[in-house]
Amino acid sequence: MKKLILMGRVAAGKTTLTQALKGEQLHYCKTQYINYTDTIIDTPGEYTEVHTLAAALAVYSYEADVIGLVVSANEPFCVFPPNCTHHVNRDVIGIISGIDKPDANIALAERWLTNCGVKKDKLFYVSSYTREGLDTIIDYLNQDQ
Repeated sequence: MKKLILMGRVAAGKTTLTQALKGEQLHYCKTQYINYTDTIIDTPGEYTEVHTLAAALAVYSYEADVIGLVVSANEPFCVFPPNCTHHVNRDVIGIISGIDKPDANIALAERWLTNCGVKKDKLFYVSSYTREGLDTIIDYLNQDQ
């Protein structure tokens, strides 16, 4: 299985997605540091939002096979700049989390991720709570490299 690093702003759903992908019971847990496991690297949202912490994401991304940019379907803005994926020498996927939320704006989240440079065929739409879309990510990560 390919190793995935999850990046996104605070409350984008990275840790909940990590729990769901690992088949764990979902519970709120604020990520305080980089959680490095055998298949997933879960990062604190502050590392994406705070410029002085962002270097840690670059360092840990070299440990992963796939970079996962996570945007919640109800986020008010996107923290990722346009064309930011062109600097990465790994596969980059876009993960739209929280697609089951009543205020979800999936089209807007999709537009933000494609503006970042994520290809449409590398977009994944998930709900960690209903488990919708998790199998597509797991299948992608299990593909031969």
